[in-house]
Formats: sequence, structure tokens, C-alpha cells
Amino acid sequence: MNKDIFSGNWKQFKGEVQKQWGELTDDQFDQIEGSREKLIGTIQENYGVLRDDAEKQVQDWEDSISKAA
Repeated sequence: MNKDIFSGNWKQFKGEVQKQWGELTDDQFDQIEGSREKLIGTIQENYGVLRDDAEKQVQDWEDSISKAA
């Protein structure tokens, strides 16, 4: 999913992202503002995973959203 689609559909994706990464707070979602990079960084910080792992989680989530559409 390209970053324009990600940020353009952030309001739609936000609920799904909250289901996937339930430890993220509403304030963090507001700070992410549809930025894929910010989402990856926030997942990395909150879950204590390496950047590559956070990026893979987001990519896997994006793939699952694309298949569902």
C-alpha cells in the first residue's frame, strides 16, 4: 500500500489499526496522523520490537487489508 493511500484513508484504517495494536493510545493515534513511518515507530516503541519487525507487522497488516478489499 503506498503512503498516499495509507494517509488518505487513515480515518477508515484507524479502527482496524486499533484492533491490531491495542496498546496504542488515542493520543498516539492522533500523533501518527496517518503516517506509516510514525505508526512503525510507535509500534516499535510500545511493543519493544526492532524496526524491521514493526515494519513487517505493518506490511502484513496492509496485505491483509488489501486482500479483504
